[in-house]
Amino acid sequence: MGSGFMEEISAIKYEEKKSRFYAHLYRITDERDLEDVIAVHRTKYRKAAHHCVAARFTGRSGNFHEEFKNDGEVGHPAKGMLRIMEVNGLDSHAVVVSRIFGGIKLGPGGVSRAFRKSAEYAVSSSEN
Repeated sequence: MGSGFMEEISAIKYEEKKSRFYAHLYRITDERDLEDVIAVHRTKYRKAAHHCVAARFTGRSGNFHEEFKNDGEVGHPAKGMLRIMEVNGLDSHAVVVSRIFGGIKLGPGGVSRAFRKSAEYAVSSSEN
């Protein structure tokens, strides 16, 4: 169980060719919070085949971590999500995007773009 500081900052829904992307930005403090965030998404979006994650935080050891997990999705979309966090200076945060397939294949480039856009919208909506 996490440290209890996991806080949802923003949540958006983005659609691309009938696929639905649910992006959430969280403030986290460590690895345990990140595990909790992923568990929340697996429960909340059970129909989603993939839950891509990017996170930047200082771990329990005191070392700074940057992580991304593609969860089997093609095209390495979580790497682009991590880049968005870097550009926006988000430390102690995680962004998770869950995709529910809509029946139309997007291809590796299209998938990466859709995950990246979803993450961008979640970050920009947190600034409002």
